[in-house]
Amino acid sequence: MIRSSLATRTLAFAAILLLAGCGNDDERPLAPAQPITDGDSCHVCGMLINDLPGPKGQVYLNRDEAVRKFCSTTDMFAFLLQPENETQLSHAWVHDVAVTPWGSPADDAFILASEAWYVAGHTQRGAMGHTLASFKERHHADAFRDTHGGEVLAFSDIDLELLTELARADASMQMNGGMPGHSGNEHGGAMHGH
Repeated sequence: MIRSSLATRTLAFAAILLLAGCGNDDERPLAPAQPITDGDSCHVCGMLINDLPGPKGQVYLNRDEAVRKFCSTTDMFAFLLQPENETQLSHAWVHDVAVTPWGSPADDAFILASEAWYVAGHTQRGAMGHTLASFKERHHADAFRDTHGGEVLAFSDIDLELLTELARADASMQMNGGMPGHSGNEHGGAMHGH
């Protein structure tokens, strides 16, 4: 009887260890941000990434280990927010523009996109027009907004509606001969219903 009880406890303990080990897929280390090289092109628009100003993005999906690189945070979110991709995100990286030059962000300035703060509707231009300025610290995002206008947002606040508003503002600016349109966003006005 004692031997049977001991065997049962041993089997139960082994089963617990086995089950605990099954849940460790989420514990694997995150793939690091990769250097952006001269030949890298944007996964969305095909533009050469190094030729364009502003923060860039990188995405890893759960379905494979390939890194997808983007010429802007806006293109990165346009990709992530597609139905076939939004549930597949493993993790993403963006530049912290508080610690790297806007014109040529450095490879050592990548931060996790999900933890970053973003400024939308500001006056700085990135790849092909407006992009979301990304920051590790909220106070840096606030300072950028105070200087360049716009609205501070968290990762979860960014959706396709916002990206559409930004694209419309860019189109309006181009139609006005390069002058900002009157969308209410150029001077830190509210965007996106926030």
